Amino acid sequence: MALRRIFIANRGEIAVRVIRACQKLGLSSILGASDADLNSLGAKLADEVVRIGPARSADSYLNIDAIVAAVIASRADAVHPGYGFLSENASFASAIRAAGVVFIGPTVANLEAVGDKLRARAHAEAAGLPLAPGGSISTPEEARALADRIGAPLLVKAVGGGGGQGLKRVDDLAALDSTVELAMAEANAAFGDSRVYIERFVASGRHIEAQILGDGQRAIHVGLRDCSVQRRYQKLIEEAPAPDLPAEVAERIQHAAVAFAERLGYVGAGTVEFLYDRERREFYFLEMNARIQVEHPVSEAISGLDLIEEQIAIAETGRLRLTQSDVRLSGHAVECRLNAEDWRQDFRPSPGKVTTARFPVGDGLRVDSHIEPGASVPPFYDSLMAKIIASGPDRATAIARLATALERLEVEGVATNRDLHIALLTSSDFALGAVDTAYLGEYLTGNAP
Repeated sequence: MALRRIFIANRGEIAVRVIRACQKLGLSSILGASDADLNSLGAKLADEVVRIGPARSADSYLNIDAIVAAVIASRADAVHPGYGFLSENASFASAIRAAGVVFIGPTVANLEAVGDKLRARAHAEAAGLPLAPGGSISTPEEARALADRIGAPLLVKAVGGGGGQGLKRVDDLAALDSTVELAMAEANAAFGDSRVYIERFVASGRHIEAQILGDGQRAIHVGLRDCSVQRRYQKLIEEAPAPDLPAEVAERIQHAAVAFAERLGYVGAGTVEFLYDRERREFYFLEMNARIQVEHPVSEAISGLDLIEEQIAIAETGRLRLTQSDVRLSGHAVECRLNAEDWRQDFRPSPGKVTTARFPVGDGLRVDSHIEPGASVPPFYDSLMAKIIASGPDRATAIARLATALERLEVEGVATNRDLHIALLTSSDFALGAVDTAYLGEYLTGNAP
């Protein structure tokens, strides 16, 4: 089916990113916007804008009925869900397809398979992927018995969620019962699902992820990313390819990601995430994100591909237009997330009006943003303002370009984490590569404001 009119069920920088892809392909873009975003940059760039509800996410970007009604009224051929919000919601994808509209993303079966972390673990195990020791629990007795076998430290993780919600570390097994109860309550509040499971905590772990594309019959990978610089399990800096990773380990991770995607009959763009244990030189399956990722630009930078275009092409034709040999990776790319937050005050959000916004330009630089002078950063949504991406022939060049770009960047009116990024990128530990998921916490402890 030839697609002509794309409805974008999202906001912020990813909405702008999809709109620009539509412009490049000669497709009409229709933006579904809440009251808070009717004057946003995305609304100015889209061919059409449809109001989907009040500012609160629950009344707009998470309101399936309102979005489906807007999609039908706009006579859209397809819906691009971006990331976050309803992008991985099987009920939303099902409702869009029931309305006779193409969902630019995975099948409902794909979303159901990976949206439940225990089901995803089972599929990963069946595909031959290594799993961290652990399993599901339903009673305190089961939790204690499993924890005794695994040992501390360990993680209690929500079955139905991500983003650090319902995720708790246990260093002392005496605190296991209370931690499990807390994780279950948090998971139920965030996802409406109180189920949790336990996994061994990897102290020196690196967060490695494989970008994949699939058409339900076959899958390919677009290299690996390292996303280990995180705060509260939220990524801040990402890079591709993953630095200082043994070649045979990288090859095995890429093979595992493709095997997992092909077992699922996966359709579209997705990311298979792994934890690499540097001490044991082993990796473990974490989860799959069945959508485009925030950090997809670094994979685009080293491959020359436009992953949004590939998503649209797969949705339109039902087939991958690339083979693995078509994917040629070169150079290095690093991305940082510019957030409206005061990192010196425990990353407190800083909503408000942006009075100045001057983003850097230059060789090897890319900025994905929805911010311009006079734009507002509403208190209702994620604080992401922009992604600054730098690429070059090697890692040192990409890092230097990104640090210099951040020094030239000017954003006023709201607090940002710009200075933290500059400090991290110019630190000796980051320059050496292979920092782990504990790096940012240790850095902040040693450089307390």
